[in-house]
Amino acid sequence: MLTEEGGRYNIKLVSYGSFKYMENIPANEHLTMQIANQVFDINTPPNGVMYFKDGGMLYIVKRFDVLSNGKKLLQEDFAQLASRSEENAGKNYKYDYSYEEMARLMKRYVAAYPVEIEKLFSLIMYNYLICNGDAHLKNFSLFRNEQFGDYTLTPAYDLMNTRVHINIEPDTALDFFKDDFITEEYKAGSKYTRADFLELGSRIGIKKDRAEKIISRFTSKEKEVIEKVNHSFLPDEVKESYIELVSERRDRLLR
Repeated sequence: MLTEEGGRYNIKLVSYGSFKYMENIPANEHLTMQIANQVFDINTPPNGVMYFKDGGMLYIVKRFDVLSNGKKLLQEDFAQLASRSEENAGKNYKYDYSYEEMARLMKRYVAAYPVEIEKLFSLIMYNYLICNGDAHLKNFSLFRNEQFGDYTLTPAYDLMNTRVHINIEPDTALDFFKDDFITEEYKAGSKYTRADFLELGSRIGIKKDRAEKIISRFTSKEKEVIEKVNHSFLPDEVKESYIELVSERRDRLLR
């Protein structure tokens, strides 16, 4: 990600490697951010795509940690909050953790935990639904409200359907539960389903009826998601893959 010192926007250029459809990563991220905000009401920063003269695309997103007067907000990602780095936790420091433990960190730092934990739960669910297998510790952050001095979740960022590009990637970047716990449902099918989200919700302080309502919110918008994909900048082949992958995840959440 490129940005000028003190700049207000971050820019991502096309990455090249051995994965599929690498040239479509900017369009993928733009689409996934748009679905998050416009279909599921997840807070995201303004973002878009731009074209080079040769037809290449880049992704651009407004920084949410810089105020209009240029002042930078205090922001810490969850790797920082957990005091984890490559030096003290190894190369997989961003991944050797769980979403349950992330919630416990949030409870320690966030006064409005009952409100913010539902936002985190929703974001975890969205990443699962949309097939983002790289939602690791550094892709979630807190920042401090300038007016009140309290900490809240930042707008969502780095959202992408990674499975489109990497078939062998795990379903989630982190385990759901701490201490290697898995549900009976996961034991039976080796896939996270509705039961796992209900268990996670219970463990992090979300009542079952609220968790059910959040799950329903993410399983009831299939037509809207498909419409967004079909109107995106992705080529038809990638659109089809994107829709099929999300449909499969939705089916798991309905079990």
